[in-house]
Amino acid sequence: METNTKVKATQKKAKSLHISGAEAVVRCLLEEGANLIYGYPGGAIMPIYDELYKFQDRLHHVLTRHEQGATHAAQGYARTSGKVGVAMATSGPGATNLVTGIADAQIDSTPMVCITGQVASHLLGSDAFQETDIIGISTPVTKWNYQITKASEIPEIIAKAFYIARSGRPGPVLIDITKDAQFEKFDYSYKKCNGIRSYAPYPALSNESLEEALTLIDQAKKPFVVWGQGVILGNAEEEFKAFLEKSGIPAAWTILGLSALPTEHPSNRGMVGMHGNYAPNILTNECDLLIAIGMRFDDRVTGDLNTYAKQAKIIHLELDPAEVNKNVTVDVALLSDCKISLKELTKRIASKTYPEWIARFDALDKIEYDKVIKSDLFPKKQGLTMGESIEMINKYSNNDAIIVTDVGQHQMVACRYAKFSQSKSNVTSGGLGTMGFALPAAIGAKMGAPDREVVAVIGDGGYQMTIQELGTIFQQQVAVKIVVLNNDFLGMVRQWQQLFFDKRYASTEMVNPDFVTIAKGFRIQAKRVDKREELDAAVKEMMASKEPYFLEICVEKEDNVFPMIPSGSSVSDIRLE
Repeated sequence: METNTKVKATQKKAKSLHISGAEAVVRCLLEEGANLIYGYPGGAIMPIYDELYKFQDRLHHVLTRHEQGATHAAQGYARTSGKVGVAMATSGPGATNLVTGIADAQIDSTPMVCITGQVASHLLGSDAFQETDIIGISTPVTKWNYQITKASEIPEIIAKAFYIARSGRPGPVLIDITKDAQFEKFDYSYKKCNGIRSYAPYPALSNESLEEALTLIDQAKKPFVVWGQGVILGNAEEEFKAFLEKSGIPAAWTILGLSALPTEHPSNRGMVGMHGNYAPNILTNECDLLIAIGMRFDDRVTGDLNTYAKQAKIIHLELDPAEVNKNVTVDVALLSDCKISLKELTKRIASKTYPEWIARFDALDKIEYDKVIKSDLFPKKQGLTMGESIEMINKYSNNDAIIVTDVGQHQMVACRYAKFSQSKSNVTSGGLGTMGFALPAAIGAKMGAPDREVVAVIGDGGYQMTIQELGTIFQQQVAVKIVVLNNDFLGMVRQWQQLFFDKRYASTEMVNPDFVTIAKGFRIQAKRVDKREELDAAVKEMMASKEPYFLEICVEKEDNVFPMIPSGSSVSDIRLE
């Protein structure tokens, strides 16, 4: 008996590894299936990078040209792959350069783990070289963060980080590791995290609330669904589609919910919000039942809260209790994973049609087509429009590309006119509205979905905020297609200045460089078009390329995006011109 016990103890000891904290970090990442990370090295994280060098056959590190680019690339990767994105940086300015991307991921519910190096633990609080309190700085914009000062903490904390980032409502987590913890050796073992005390990421669906929701749906004469990214994050696309098809209820999307339902699906009535479609915005204030699914009633969707859907009963399908009754008071909250709540609703609702209600959508759609869409897509003006440029991309992508957008007029136009046949196809900065997002995010999006075409649609302003990531595209040979819609303005700000500030174009006109020459300097195929007769062939050539490609499309300088709800106005006050 004593001999057997000794043998078992020896076997157990042999299985454990006595390794450095830096090596443990890399092994933990591999345990979590993170074989692709984005980052930028520096002094305080150099021990981890030394281990990455040793494991480069199993874990691919992408050297971005700026730490912000690393976070946006990790976001793009997460959004198209459905996995947790990973970004890495050194202490001080390296860590603080991650913050914009972390804040973007937090508000858009993107699962991401960021790892930063930190000065040695005995120097903490001493204002040492490149020391910054990244824990304090990042606390408001992370789902969770933690500073590791002992190597033995690394496996447990990284396991928790991945669990927290991906579970429930996803979000970014930051782990800060002191340099001495990276050098310190310990007996390593890894156990994945499957739960944390007091953290309940998936609320149980209430039968009472379900019954109340079913009653409201049964009684409704003019029901309307608004869905958001929660449908995509919950992998509930099929359940959502089944609910719409059985219920017969028309539906519209927030920009982050775009692509959860194919563009051509008959229940899909377009976009809500400031630059959304005419019918869904107007009819938000005419419906008698509003069913909100996986969306948070953002101000860009609701406009003036004092006038938003006051005539309607409201059902909110939501995973995060903090979002319920935060902006809009609802009648019934279905707190649960929407994959579950939608399935339960679909089982028990009656099949219905609403011909008169649907006809109201059709009539308003025609008004918008005649006043806005026709001139956007089939313009008579001499200059190119953003709308016809997006329509040309649809033509040569067969509505199957991933479209990554930056922030501004081009973003709204792309969201309005891009067509999608499958989910996880729209990657954009929604809540934070981060200019500079698209170029690095497109890198990650393509790496997350290598078999799909990825087209980054960017304005000339946002493009120059992260233009250095052309170097990453060149070095990694990521076959993204980059389309800059160039109007020589910060277009969205200029539009507001035109409409609300008597055309005082203060600091919005851009004097731009030769974008084609810059792209060619990075050995990227490049072309510029400014005439309508050149557009078709240029887009066709770009989409046919198997390599990175840059296309500059020079569009009308003072073209505006309509419809538009003026800031703070009711959704009923949507303008068509």
